[in-house]
Amino acid sequence: MPDIGNKARQQGGFFARLFGRGDDEAASGASMSKEDSLAAYLIREHRAGRPLADILEDPYLKNRASDEQRLRLLERADVIRAVGEDTAAMAAEQARTS
Repeated sequence: MPDIGNKARQQGGFFARLFGRGDDEAASGASMSKEDSLAAYLIREHRAGRPLADILEDPYLKNRASDEQRLRLLERADVIRAVGEDTAAMAAEQARTS
């Protein structure tokens, strides 16, 4: 008879698989900090085409971070890089179509 419990422990559990936590993350118990998850949200929403001003006023961010914390997100290198890359890509696309 197969050991189903051992297999589930090796795979990191249902929620770890569902939310995409890798094996290294699941094994170490590491998780994203609050600021990391908010930055990821901001980047994801911006890539979806939303303006930064709208995202920063989003109830999701406002309920989870103070005004200072939301503004500090804009100082993070990963956010600056993502927003800059997206802005450059949009400008290039507009230049191609003009």
